[in-house]
Amino acid sequence: MAVSDALRVLQGKAPFVPELAIVLGSGLGALADSAEARAGRAIPFTDLPGFPAPTVAGHGGRVVFCEFEGRKVLLQAGRFHFYEGHPMPLVVAPMRLYGRLGVRAVLLTNAAGALNPAFGVGDLMALTDHINLFGTNPLIGPNVEPGPRFPDMTAVYDPAFRNQLKACAQGLGQTLREGVYLGLTGPSYETPAEIRAFRTLGADAVGMSTVPEAIVARHEGLRVAGISCLCNMAAGILPQALTHQEVLAAGAAAAGRFEALVRAFVRTLP
Repeated sequence: MAVSDALRVLQGKAPFVPELAIVLGSGLGALADSAEARAGRAIPFTDLPGFPAPTVAGHGGRVVFCEFEGRKVLLQAGRFHFYEGHPMPLVVAPMRLYGRLGVRAVLLTNAAGALNPAFGVGDLMALTDHINLFGTNPLIGPNVEPGPRFPDMTAVYDPAFRNQLKACAQGLGQTLREGVYLGLTGPSYETPAEIRAFRTLGADAVGMSTVPEAIVARHEGLRVAGISCLCNMAAGILPQALTHQEVLAAGAAAAGRFEALVRAFVRTLP
């Protein structure tokens, strides 16, 4: 898709250049309905050339420009998934768009399955790193300048942001896990054998998003923070089937703690 076309439309509708973009994952979209968001400027995905409406429950399908905890923020309610059949350039188009709009940083959130048996359903986890098992890389093809052809991924998830999240959680009396997120295409959930293999690889959580976005955000020069809401224990850890309804319900149950953490993070941005 032509990001330039969507950028022209967004620049015409945006009331300001945000300092931070926050991508709200499955079951975590309540912030897009907050009082600040209702007072802001909402733009449906379908108003942006090449952006389709989302097809997955729990993904609202709009961006909202708002004054949030004293900062100029863009809230992205919903995202495009590779498993929906979208080409990878569309999956990562919002990150390209935000980089060109002048956004400096992005907070990526998602619902994920917990692989680490020390973690529990409803825990929040700050991403320390990721493992890309999508079978592709969003940077394949001609290099999108001014990003480098071979971008460094040593610290995809900004260490200073992660320390800030930990300090915010501590101040709120929350337990914030830290761990490695493994990204897969989906849409089927993983088998118990796959989960055992992923634990051997060093993953603590598994999901179907975030990794391509994080790679492109770094290519665009954005600082990246990531939070997973651990909405289920991965296959084989507990003797029960996995459902998307379970994910949405767990996300809703954790929404208050998640919102408090995000608000504290935004308030303390340098």
